[in-house]
Amino acid sequence: MIDRMVRAVAATSFLILLTQGLPAGAQDAPGDEARYSFNKVDDGYLRLDGRTGQVSLCTRRPAGWASQAVADDRTALEAEIARLQGENAALKKDMLARNLPLRGTVKPELPAPKAEPPQLQLPSDADLNKMMGFLDRMWRRLVEMIAGWRKDVLDKS
Repeated sequence: MIDRMVRAVAATSFLILLTQGLPAGAQDAPGDEARYSFNKVDDGYLRLDGRTGQVSLCTRRPAGWASQAVADDRTALEAEIARLQGENAALKKDMLARNLPLRGTVKPELPAPKAEPPQLQLPSDADLNKMMGFLDRMWRRLVEMIAGWRKDVLDKS
């Protein structure tokens, strides 16, 4: 498969050099504006679309001829670059939202200083009464547990 792709790219490069090196009249018949040009390769023909630059490999099949587009490394690289740029922008936006510093020129916005310092909110009397009741119950249980443990130890001896 890789050998086939290398041959296809080499043939495409040769075809481009050949078509760019010839005068316009030598490529086509007079008055004919052919969109496609063909070049013979081992497996069939390479077809170059004169308008879009797309290269296809045309091969004979049992049901006739079929053309498959040849992978274009440039298109794949441009798509990957666009994907990475979008991902990079999203990550920078996320870092700025979290007030994290970025390398380079972009700095996070500092939060505006608050006018009043935070106030200490003390618990209400009802909250203190609940807490005291809880501590009282916990203390009584602890005393009962120790008394039960003492009784068990003294009974065994």
